[in-house]
Amino acid sequence: MEEFSKKTAVIILAGGKGERLGSLTGHRAKPAVPFAGRFRIIDFVLSNCVHSGLNKIIVPTQYKSLSLTDHLDEWKNIFSRERNEFLKAVQPQGRTTQDLEPYTGTADAVYENLYSVVRFKPELDLILAGDHVYKMNYRDLLFLHQEKQADLTIAALETTDRDSAVRSGVLLVNQNQQVIGFEEKPQEPKSIPDKPGTFLISMGIYVFNHKTMIEELDSDAGDPASRHDFGRNIVPKMVDDGRKVFVFPFRGYWRDIGTIDAYYAAQMDLVSTMPEFNLYDDDWPWMTFGKQRPSAKVVFDERIKRSIISEGCVLDRGEIYGSILSPSVKVGIDAQIIDSVILENVTIGAGARIVKAIIDKKNHIPSDSIIEAGNVRFEGEQKEKIEVTPSGIVLIPRYFEPGEEVLK
Repeated sequence: MEEFSKKTAVIILAGGKGERLGSLTGHRAKPAVPFAGRFRIIDFVLSNCVHSGLNKIIVPTQYKSLSLTDHLDEWKNIFSRERNEFLKAVQPQGRTTQDLEPYTGTADAVYENLYSVVRFKPELDLILAGDHVYKMNYRDLLFLHQEKQADLTIAALETTDRDSAVRSGVLLVNQNQQVIGFEEKPQEPKSIPDKPGTFLISMGIYVFNHKTMIEELDSDAGDPASRHDFGRNIVPKMVDDGRKVFVFPFRGYWRDIGTIDAYYAAQMDLVSTMPEFNLYDDDWPWMTFGKQRPSAKVVFDERIKRSIISEGCVLDRGEIYGSILSPSVKVGIDAQIIDSVILENVTIGAGARIVKAIIDKKNHIPSDSIIEAGNVRFEGEQKEKIEVTPSGIVLIPRYFEPGEEVLK
């Protein structure tokens, strides 16, 4: 562990505008979106890093990064400068342009911030996405990379979900797990040979030899036709050039939280009877930081089934089924919350019925409201901003006090 800790730099990419997450990213970056009650999405990648013994981490930020940088500031207390550990959010540095515009692609995000990486003289660079949920010991990935003497190693998983393949990088490998073909977001993804309908997709997790990464990024930066993206440009070029690119086969739970439907589905995974993703793993505890609150309180007998109730919640007599309640949610008498995600500091009035919904922070749902696709009866100030996805998920955006939205 110590060997990889000293020679590996970690770059966690904060993503772009996140428009497919609708109003959830209207005022925050994707990695800062609340998840699983008391966490933020980025907490899962950061927890993986800490448990893997990796403690040299930079996070290039772009859009609406205030809540993300505030959250990262809370994480910094576990990193020791005396031991040359750090967690640092960095803004665009103007390396390729002078106007400090957001990055043109994932490779550009790293290239813009190369100084923050090279000054620590790493031998390996681990590139991660800040908006994925999964458990991985990165030491296994780094060990395989060294064992194969690879220039680049890509974490990948098999899936029968064609839609996921269309949205991802699709790999073809030989018997030695060396990549012999790569296509980013193909309209007609190629199946694994001898496994029709099964695809090997990139998880957006890359390990580079540091020298190799510098060479590839320098070359890419000078190409005016490039979109300066790892999936679209860097990886295909390395494969075509005969670089030693290998796959690290991942077997386990992994979700890319890129859309409202994906966000909702990943949360519902957590409250299933036998969840694939374990929030309660004592050997690999998921970490987060934030305001301390008292334990959840149940005032009367509750009909609560298959739900996650966070600290600070106060619940009156009602029904809560298949739902996640984030910190400091207040639920009134005889309210129904079914298959829903309620974010922090939301008040649910007496007799309200909420089904298959996501309610963002600080909202007050009046008594006897109905929030359900095809049957919304809600008189709150957010009424005109309600979103309903094609799959029937109702999303009520965050409520801001007057003047607060300007600051966030």
